[in-house]
Amino acid sequence: MEQAISWVVELAVRPGALDGFRRLTAEMVEATQAEPGAIVYERFVSADGSAVHLYERYADSDAALTYLRTFGQRFAGRFAAVVERQRVVVYGDPSPDLRAALDEIGATYLLPLAGFSR
Repeated sequence: MEQAISWVVELAVRPGALDGFRRLTAEMVEATQAEPGAIVYERFVSADGSAVHLYERYADSDAALTYLRTFGQRFAGRFAAVVERQRVVVYGDPSPDLRAALDEIGATYLLPLAGFSR
């Protein structure tokens, strides 16, 4: 059985772009809710609106790849216009294909050690 894959992405909001990011985020949330392998898809913003953290969890590497393909086709250009990626930390053991995609954005990987999910 494949493991779930999660990541946290730290973003800096470009000056004056928070409202645009909020609108884009609403569209992305709606689109991602339709993907069966998307388990958690949450966004958190700092009080001053200058930083955003994304937390995402997918059923497995295939589901995460599906999301990344959709993101690339529908959202990547607009996303880059409103935020700058600072850091990506991946939790789990991604497939070689998913790792290759995440390597392109400079991901850091942490393998499972111990714990549980409910």
